[in-house]
Amino acid sequence: MKPLRLGVNIDHVATIRNARGGDHPDPVRAAELAMSAGADGITAHLREDRRHIRDDDMRRLKAEIPLPLNFEMAATAEMAKLVEEIRPHACCIVPENRNERTTEGGLDVAGQANFIAPFVARLNDLGVRVSLFVDPDKRQIETAKRVGAPVIEIHTGAYHEACAATRPDRISEELKLIREAAAFAASIGLEVHAGHGLTFHNVQPVAAVPEIAELNIGHFLVGEAVFMGLAESVKEMKRLMQDARTGGLY
Repeated sequence: MKPLRLGVNIDHVATIRNARGGDHPDPVRAAELAMSAGADGITAHLREDRRHIRDDDMRRLKAEIPLPLNFEMAATAEMAKLVEEIRPHACCIVPENRNERTTEGGLDVAGQANFIAPFVARLNDLGVRVSLFVDPDKRQIETAKRVGAPVIEIHTGAYHEACAATRPDRISEELKLIREAAAFAASIGLEVHAGHGLTFHNVQPVAAVPEIAELNIGHFLVGEAVFMGLAESVKEMKRLMQDARTGGLY
C-alpha cells in the first residue's frame, strides 16, 4: 500500500495569537515544529475575514518552510491574486461562509461548475496543484474531474459527527461513503486527500483506505498540543496513520 502523507493545518495557532493580538504564538514556528515531527506538508486557510491566518503568515510560510504549502481558500479574485504572488505548492478550494465557525460541508462543484472551471484553469496555469474540497458524493467528484482539478479532498465531517455521537450504524455508513468515493475518484484518475474532524480516536479507519494519499488535520492536533506539545501530537498522529496503512490493529 502506498505511503500516506500528513498535512498539518496550523490555522488555530493563529486563532490563539489573534485572540490577544501581537505575534505570539507564531504559526510559522508551529509549522517548523510540525515539520521536525514528521509532517509532510503544511496547510493554512486564509479566510476572507482573516479570522486566523493572515496574508503575511502565508508569505512567511512559503519563504521559511521547505515543506509543500497547501493554501486553503475560497474561489475569489482576491485569493487568486495572492496565489499568483505567493505561488504555494497547492491550493484547496473550499466553500466559505462568514457566519460559520468552521467549514460546514463540501464545495458544490456540480452546481457551480461554470464558475469553478475557469478558476481552476487559472491556478493550473500558474503551476499550482488544485484540489477541490467535496463531500463523498459521486456527482461532485465527477464534476471535479470535468472542471480540471487533479485532486479532491473528501470532507470527513459527517464521519466525525457520527463518531462523536457514538452511533455505530452511522459510522459504518459514513465510512462506506468515504471508501466508495475514494475508490471512484482514483478510478477516474484523481488523487484523493481527506480531512475535517479527524482525531487520534477516529483517524485509523480513514487512514486505512488505500486510495487516500494525504490527510489534512489541524484543529485536533493544535488542541492536543496544549496537553502533550505540538511535536508529540504530530508524531502520534503519524504513528496511528502509518499503523493503519500497514495493516496494524485499530
